[in-house]
Amino acid sequence: MDLQQVKQRFGIIGNSTKLNYALQTAMRVAPTELTVYIQGESGSGKESFSKIIHQLSGRKHGPFIAINCGALPEGTINSELFGHDKGAFTGALDNRKGYFESVNGGTLFLDEVGELPLETQSRLLRVLENGEYIRVGSSKVQKTDVRIITATNKELIGLVEKGKFREDLYYRLSTLPIAVPPLRDRGSDVVLLFQKFAFDASEKYRSEPLNLTLDGEQVLTNYRWPGNIRQLKNIAEQIAVLEQDATIDAGIILKYLPAKAGSNLPALYKEKSEHSDVSERDIFYKVLIDLKKDVSDLRKVVYGMAENTNINEDYLKDNKAAITRVLSQDNEKSNESSYASVHHSETEDDLHEHTVVEDQDNVGENEILSLEAKEEELIRKALLKNNGRRKKAAQELGISERTLYRKIKQYEVDK
Repeated sequence: MDLQQVKQRFGIIGNSTKLNYALQTAMRVAPTELTVYIQGESGSGKESFSKIIHQLSGRKHGPFIAINCGALPEGTINSELFGHDKGAFTGALDNRKGYFESVNGGTLFLDEVGELPLETQSRLLRVLENGEYIRVGSSKVQKTDVRIITATNKELIGLVEKGKFREDLYYRLSTLPIAVPPLRDRGSDVVLLFQKFAFDASEKYRSEPLNLTLDGEQVLTNYRWPGNIRQLKNIAEQIAVLEQDATIDAGIILKYLPAKAGSNLPALYKEKSEHSDVSERDIFYKVLIDLKKDVSDLRKVVYGMAENTNINEDYLKDNKAAITRVLSQDNEKSNESSYASVHHSETEDDLHEHTVVEDQDNVGENEILSLEAKEEELIRKALLKNNGRRKKAAQELGISERTLYRKIKQYEVDK
């Protein structure tokens, strides 16, 4: 049986290189008894590959059961897989066969094998090694002849490194891996699948067949399809049932895609970017408000020095120009940042503050340093007076605790 016959028999649609390679690998491994490990994202069609392997193998007349390991309750998973004896646990009223016993001579497909508990993994390893298992609550070893095919949408090697998956079981399962490509890597196969699903839905619900435009095909091809084939089928059926116009263009398809459709759709990406800008602007406003409050607290500290310390009036008079310059520069930076981000213009108040700074450019650098040194001295004295209690010290200085913390860090007062 060649590749096209396999596609026709099992309803496989698509001609991408990765898909064809995965199918050819499955066809070659099917007649053997090797354990197959299928890796692929959720909804990419891993179960279809397990059925292909079973039907093309010598076990095709035997039973085939697909099990989702993630859906089995952890407390009963061993009983489900290996069976149990009567009285093994509360509620075990009779002997029960497990899947390994029921599928004897056939194929067992374990999907999401990475979800198995470590205890169950050790039991599975024993089955893979010598075909033996023990029922829950029993001491009798039983034999089974089951071919195991496993699949997962996770990287098992990553789970091994985290200690959540047995390393010996990983190498036993990955005897022959098959990588099923996600829908986003299959190119024009997306359009073929959409047309197939839409046609089937039109036939089922007796609606008019759909006509997909070129820009509609482009949207389907560019979208990432995180839900893969399952998601594509759902959207195709929705469009076939809900749309009255048989011509399906990009605008119609975009209505049915999730709001966060992915960065490779420009229109939707722009909408997401606008939303992100609003959030950043709100955060920026909050930062500016906090900055203005800090400047206000600093003004209170500087102009309150004469009352809270022994600074003489002559010193305050001599350094008043430096004080005004520092505070004006802080306000000017805050206002310039705000208007550059939102309005890109200056008000009369900004121009007034800017003028104050220009008029006092003759203040020396040594004067500013002297003011900072005095501020550090005040903070040290306030902390010493209040035995290191920062809240009391901040109250005495007339500033907020947050401003005091910042100044302590700036001047390294706590060192």
